Formats: sequence, structure tokens, C-alpha cells
Amino acid sequence: MNEPRIAVIGAGISGICMGVALRRNGFRHFTIYEKAAGYGGTWHANTYPGLTCDVPSRYYQFTFAMNPDWSRLYSAGSEIRDYLAATARAHGLHEHTIFGAEVTAAEFADDGWTLTTSGGAVERFDFVLCATGFLHRPRRPDIAGLDDFAGVLVHSARWDHGVGLTGKRVGVIGTGSTGTQLVSELAGRVARVVMFQRTPQWILPTVNRAYSDLTKGVYRRFPRLGGLAYRMNRAVFGIFSRGLTHPGRVRRLIQWVVLRNLRTVRDETLRAKLTPDYQAMCKRLVVSDRFYEVVQRPDVELVTESIDHVQDSGVVTADGTLHELDVLVLATGFDSHAYMRPMTVTGTAGRTLDAAWAAGPRAFEGVMLPDFPNLFMLIGPHSPFANHPLTAVAEAQAARIVSWLRRWRAGEFTTVAPTAAATDRFNARMRAAAPGTVWTTGCQSWYLGKDGLPELWPWSPSAYEKLIRSAPDPVDYELGPPVPSEK
Repeated sequence: MNEPRIAVIGAGISGICMGVALRRNGFRHFTIYEKAAGYGGTWHANTYPGLTCDVPSRYYQFTFAMNPDWSRLYSAGSEIRDYLAATARAHGLHEHTIFGAEVTAAEFADDGWTLTTSGGAVERFDFVLCATGFLHRPRRPDIAGLDDFAGVLVHSARWDHGVGLTGKRVGVIGTGSTGTQLVSELAGRVARVVMFQRTPQWILPTVNRAYSDLTKGVYRRFPRLGGLAYRMNRAVFGIFSRGLTHPGRVRRLIQWVVLRNLRTVRDETLRAKLTPDYQAMCKRLVVSDRFYEVVQRPDVELVTESIDHVQDSGVVTADGTLHELDVLVLATGFDSHAYMRPMTVTGTAGRTLDAAWAAGPRAFEGVMLPDFPNLFMLIGPHSPFANHPLTAVAEAQAARIVSWLRRWRAGEFTTVAPTAAATDRFNARMRAAAPGTVWTTGCQSWYLGKDGLPELWPWSPSAYEKLIRSAPDPVDYELGPPVPSEK
């Protein structure tokens, strides 16, 4: 039996999921390359104060590694990071993982891939599985004078825990989930928080209750309860997804909920500043149990004037006001369209990933690319994102990838890639369905591609999982000749 040599790039959620799937299906010749020093991906890189997942803990986990000991309804980032690391080690992935090894280049030739790392290592593989995610390259805003700031300048994804914040004036640029979590956590702990808002966000209210020791004990004693809680959350998110992909009652209900939550801001002037001019869910919903309460504090200031420039003492807005600061935090997110890049990826006939994606990232069913044989992606373009747990997406995609690997091991082919025609049909179907989604109702977000249409799966997450777990249609693929059997 042929045993493929497999490279997994990334040890975050999807890389861990892929590694576990490989081991459970008898694949042992694989290496996981991780540029960071530990497991977790974005949960390893992000350690800013107040970091919390916006998907319930009992749904944001792997079905093969149910955790009965979650501390709260929504877990802190450190707890998720520990869970992911523990899952990786419990399934023996430490034997396969190389940390501090960033893959800088991948080139296909002679029915295989050659990988080069930042340390100069060069290795040959039959398959490359890109588990690089899409939230790993911090985005620095194009603001004049940022480097002139004399205080502490830090991106939320590169938090410096050596910086003392007590008694400091802290500015936060960004009002997405990260910005609201930071402001909610820092208010009352620092002298003053100034939040610079370009676009207001809709806030979905919640109560992040703690789980008691009794509850944890019950979940440990009766493991099936974890599966039941997972399925219940899945059903709720399935209903929620209807609002994303179809106009109607669910969308109107969510709009009513967030409007009602906004009315808890008593000051009419402040409430007007916090009111978005687009439908709820057009941008990713921010889930918070504290933000509207915190933003009304006297030591928190919301600034809606655009930023003109930054100088040594603080931020100057377009009206000429200087906001003096000691610490400036860039909660400005990531280059979500980077995916595997800046790694250089070269497929057949010297075709590069940059050339293939000149008009924007696109893929076949979110996992494969024409002209790049034996290369698979997890959480690639067109995967279900929004507020859906990526753990579930990764499990479905890993199952599809394993099915191809098993066929290669059985000697059915040497290389596999989707046809250009199949990829075009898939993307045409998605573009045709996009106008019915909430993401096209009139807002700017990282969900949108260069053509102004969302790059997300435009149907329900369950429909995607059904598709990706089904048998591939042979007409959609180009297969190389069978693998010669080993004697």
C-alpha cells in the first residue's frame, strides 16, 4: 500500500483538526508546520485583554474532543488556546509538529510538492494541506504619522503584556469585536479610554454566565450531554443562518433584538453615534454583554470624527482636536483575503497563486484550486464564516480531504485537481445566489471581494457540510494516472 507524504501548514483550529483526522485514518507520514511557538493559530496570536469567543463554548469545539469543563457560556481566548493545545497533544500531534517553522514557498513539479521554510529547510511531499486560516496577518491602518507616536503603539494581535496600563490614557482604533472587547475590559482599569469609531456596529446582547462546578461535574459524569448541547446550539445557529442567507422573519427578528439593545443607551446623542446605517448582520455581528453599559461611562469617550493624523502626543481628528494618549491600540483586524500568502505557491506550468487570484481569492468548494494538484485548503475561500464555528467547517473539510488521500493510498491516481470549468460553475452559482444574502444589503466589510459581492458561502452551513461530505462528482476533477503499487 502506498503511503503519502503529507505537509500540513498551520497548527490552528483547522490544522489540529486535519492532524487528528490523519492519525485516526492511519496516516502517519505527515508534518505540521507552524510559524508560531505553540498550537492555536489566531487563538495563540491574540492575547489582548478581554478576548472572548463570540460563539458558545459548547458549540465552538470539536465533536471528537468534547470539553465538559468550559468555564463560561462564551470562553476566554486563553481557555480556547489551552483546549486546542490539549486536544493536539492528546491525539499525538506533537510528534508531527515543527514550531517556529514558517513555510515561505511551495512549488509543484514531478507530481509532488517541494516546501521551503524560513529556516532554509527543504522537504518533498505528495500533498500539501493549507490550514493557514484567514485571520493571521494583522492589518495596519493607513494613517499618517503612526510612527511618530511617542507613547506605546500596539496592534491587538501583537499585544505587549509588559506594558503597564494603570493610570494611562488609552486610545482604541476599531469598533469590531476586538475593539468592543478591549474597551469593555479596559474601562475602569485605566485612567481614560478613547474609542475612535469609523463605522458603528450592531451589538447582539447576551449574558456570559459562568458554569458552576456542579454543571461541569454533570457534564463529566454524562458525556452525552455535551453532544446534546452541541446539537441544540447547531439547531439555533441553523435558524440564525436563515437570516444571513434569506430575507424574512429571522432577519427582522434579529434587527428588532439589536435595535432594542441599542435603546439601552440613554443619551440620545451618543445613541445616534452608535446607530449603524445598514442592516444587522451585513457586517459580522458583535456579541457583547457589557459594551453599551461601558460606553456610557464618564471615563470612556466615543470619537466619531475621522482621524486626520497621529503625532507624538496623540491622535488628531479632522476637526483639529488633539486627543492626548499614552497608549494607542490598533484593533484594525487582519488581511482576511491573504489565506496562504505571503507564502509563494506555484502550481503547474509555473502558475502562481498570486496570478490565479489576481481578481480575488476563489476556490472549488472552498478546498481546492485548478492548476494546483494535490493541494487542499481548510477554511479557504467561500467557506461558511460569519458567526459560524470554524471547528464544524474544519471537520467537514478534513473528512473530504481524507477521502481523497485514502483513494491515493489505494492507488487510484497520482494527482487530483478540480477542473477550471467546475470551478467557474461553482463560483457562478455562488455569485448568482449572493444578492439574496444580507451581506449585499449595503455595507462595506471584509466579506466582500473586488467585485463587491460576498466571498462567503451564500447558503446554510448545513448545506455546505452536506455538499463537502458527499462523494465528489468525477466530472469535476482532473486525475493523474494511478499510483504505481509498492512491492
